[in-house]
Amino acid sequence: MTKTFYGTSLSSPLMLGTAQYPSPAILADAFARSKASVATVSLRREASTNKAGQDFWQLVQSLNVKILPNTAGCHSVKEAVTTAHMAREVFNTSWIKLEVIGEEDTLQPDIFGLVDAARILIEDGFQVFPYTTEDLVVADKLVSLGCEVLMPWGAPIGSGMGLNNVFGLRALRAHFPEIPLVIDAGLGLPSQAAQAMELGMDAILLNTAVAKAGNPAQMAEAFAKAIDAGQLAASAVPMEPRDLACPSTPLFGQAELS
Repeated sequence: MTKTFYGTSLSSPLMLGTAQYPSPAILADAFARSKASVATVSLRREASTNKAGQDFWQLVQSLNVKILPNTAGCHSVKEAVTTAHMAREVFNTSWIKLEVIGEEDTLQPDIFGLVDAARILIEDGFQVFPYTTEDLVVADKLVSLGCEVLMPWGAPIGSGMGLNNVFGLRALRAHFPEIPLVIDAGLGLPSQAAQAMELGMDAILLNTAVAKAGNPAQMAEAFAKAIDAGQLAASAVPMEPRDLACPSTPLFGQAELS
């Protein structure tokens, strides 16, 4: 099932980060086995002028996937905007995953700075993928500015806790039925990714859960299969939960035994 982001159709709803892998070969294998369609990259590492940075950028290019630069580690509007402009030059794309971090322990987005930075970047021609919370008011402001994608967190970055606020994510989906939603951050297990897709999310962005697994390539493939299963289940229209039991075998026509 293809997904469209800013007019670009992606063959897979899985987006993978490129940091923390044990080796370049394992990173490439994770992309190959999962068939991820997007690679997120951080300018602060990949733009390095040393040979290691250049080799890494060549590896990312060889993956033959869409590149989504990010402003990871930025804590102010100025820092995020400057990093985004540099990333556009280095990676030759108007796509930017916009992060403005506001709290150190949870790495929670600074929603005020996020909105301000998004406004500036959209006016400068960027296609912004904002890393945000499930807050409906913030989401509405971002969409009103011109964001055609929202990337709510599931849980704090790298925590592996899964979906901390299912109600909030479900409400976000209901309020913005036409906006692509990408769960970004906090997933640790394929089952959590399946749950997100069952809620109607459009894609999943992962890094730590794959890169730090005992077998990253195998874990990447497991996530890809779970995402497909969750997406298939959502399109099948799942049954609604009910408070009382309902027998799967009807009583009508059942033989009476004495």
